This record gives sequence, structure tokens and C-alpha cells, in this order.
Amino acid sequence: MARVQSKTEERQADPVRQRIVTEARRHFLSHGFRGVTMADLATELGMSKKTLYAHFLTKVALVEAVLLDKFEEIEAELQSITAGCSTDFLIALQQMLACLQKHTNELQPSFVRDMQRASPDLFQFVESRRRELIQRYFGALFTEGRKRGMIRKDVPVEVIVAMLLAATQAIVNPPALHELGLTPTTGFRSIISVVLEGVLTTKGRTPL
Repeated sequence: MARVQSKTEERQADPVRQRIVTEARRHFLSHGFRGVTMADLATELGMSKKTLYAHFLTKVALVEAVLLDKFEEIEAELQSITAGCSTDFLIALQQMLACLQKHTNELQPSFVRDMQRASPDLFQFVESRRRELIQRYFGALFTEGRKRGMIRKDVPVEVIVAMLLAATQAIVNPPALHELGLTPTTGFRSIISVVLEGVLTTKGRTPL
């Protein structure tokens, strides 16, 4: 089986492609992608549409590349936090929450709305990858926190993670956010506050 290239290797192998993804990410995540044309992007990048389409045949393909780039970045940051704060549960928790908060801030309502309306498959991909990352990294962190007396022992870690996931999926989606008058950022912050307030022990309580 061929070895999959790392993001760094891909950037070195094709810097033009990565420049396109970076510029598209800035536009799409901030303003949505339905109103941003490939011609607009080509102009912003100072390249011809022919060059742009040589790298990405469709806008959907470019949106997919943007999302992959974003989730690779999130996972790299979570891995770094896990490795660097392995002996301090509270610092690791705060940094992981800050990481997710930062990346949630980047997802403006217009992008989430466009994704759900124009490309439900991409919306499902985002939810799937988000679920996977929360299960893997927060599951491991909560397990370690329990060993250190910071997470309640009467609630299984799997249940804590399931509650976090269920609340995120139920609230951080366009219809619910609109109905509740929230943004992805404020919705996620509320979920974290409520869920963690209930599962941290006295020893583990700290401003989040």
C-alpha cells in the first residue's frame, strides 16, 4: 500500500494547490461558499480560472479540500496538546477546549448553512469527523482525568462523551442555532459549560 503524504509533504509537493486551499478557506468559512465563485477566487489568487480548475475540477471538490485541511489542522493541534500536557489534566482540558473554540469560531453561520443546504454530504462529513475527534481525544482525556480524581466516577466516560456529542449535534446546526438565537461559537461554549460543570469533581473545577 502506498504511503499517504503528510500535509507538509503535500504543501512542498504542490504549493500552488495549498495556496488555493488557504485562500478558499478564508473566504468560504467566513462568508459561505454559495456566493463565492471560482472566478472570484481566481481573481483573488491572481491566477487564471484554467489554473484553478486544473487543481480542483469543481467548487465542491475545493470545499472538500478546505474541510480536510481544517480537520488535519485540528487533529495536529489536539495531538500536540495531548503530548505536551500528558501530566496536567486541567491544562490539557483548557487547551483542548480553546482549540475547539478557535476552530468553531472560524465556522461562520453562513458557511454551515450553505453546507447543509447545498451539500448535505459535506455537512455529514463535518459531523462525522467532529464526532470522531471528540470521542478519541476527549474520551482519552476524561479517562485520565478520572484516574486523577478530576472527573466523577459515577458517570461512565462513554456517557460523558455521548452527552457532549449529542448536545453538539443537536445545537450546533443551522436550524437549532437560528431558533435559539445562537452562533456556532456561543452554542458550543454553552454546551461545554453545562456538560463539564456536571462531570467535574470539586478538585477538577476551574474557570473554563
